[in-house]
Amino acid sequence: MGSGIEPSESRRFITHTETTISPKGVAALYGRAEMLAKLPLGLQRRIVARARGDEYMGFVVEPYCTFLAYEIRDEDAAHRLLPPGYRLVPTAMFADDEPRTCAILGAFNVHASVFWGVRVELYLIAEHVRTGMLTWVICDYESNTINYDPGQGFSTSTTDRAVVTTSYAGEVIVDVRSRVRANTLTLTAPLSMAAMRPLDQRLWVEGNLSVDYGGRLEHDGSDPFGLVFDPREMAQALQVPLEAVMIDRNTFGADFRADDPFSVACFPYAQHFLTTSYPRSSPIRDRRSLEDAVRSHTAATR
Repeated sequence: MGSGIEPSESRRFITHTETTISPKGVAALYGRAEMLAKLPLGLQRRIVARARGDEYMGFVVEPYCTFLAYEIRDEDAAHRLLPPGYRLVPTAMFADDEPRTCAILGAFNVHASVFWGVRVELYLIAEHVRTGMLTWVICDYESNTINYDPGQGFSTSTTDRAVVTTSYAGEVIVDVRSRVRANTLTLTAPLSMAAMRPLDQRLWVEGNLSVDYGGRLEHDGSDPFGLVFDPREMAQALQVPLEAVMIDRNTFGADFRADDPFSVACFPYAQHFLTTSYPRSSPIRDRRSLEDAVRSHTAATR
């Protein structure tokens, strides 16, 4: 492990990440993305490949993002969604829990340099055979804001309803419904009985150093990309008792996953990431290099 990031360095990194995000900038990009979405996909990819601007963008996941882990019951169907060179591997969201091959569903509010809104993302957790890196493979998503992925290029909102919020009673409330696909997620997760627990560090730290696209989002010419973040933001989260979570409907990945989740996690604090403005491979492969990258960004803000 690295020598650790000083609290003052972490605060500077958080501030730096937040200051890369401007509501005015996001509003301007929304109009440009709508125009780009009308262009042929090949031309969109060429424009992205040649784009020039800030090397990194800020990406802030707001408090109470919630993740549901489902065991995969049809591994052949799930594997067909992976890009070449990956294999499904067992993992767990929390430390010392039983690893299982799994799909994870994340529901969160996000503000970033290029979009602002609600997203639900479906991931398969896999290992890159050549690099050995654990990878979150994004296979599907719905969002009420602009989007870009290598397989489909730019797109605008895909939802009829997109709610990820909290109540006075300490509940996380999710109600996200696609207007273009059969994807729906509606749930309530009371947090009063939840308790903070250590997270599995390979999944949450190494896994976020290697993120890729699969299924309809995949494109042969794309590379896995990584995030820069203080790993302590991935140290622990609330574990929500399964019996307390009320899932009214979830159709994401229903053809290959179990009916019910085996683990539910909620982050009661914001998470701050920097990533390249357009997906490209990252040289960061371990915690020490990640901490060095955080320090390099904080040094530039002095």
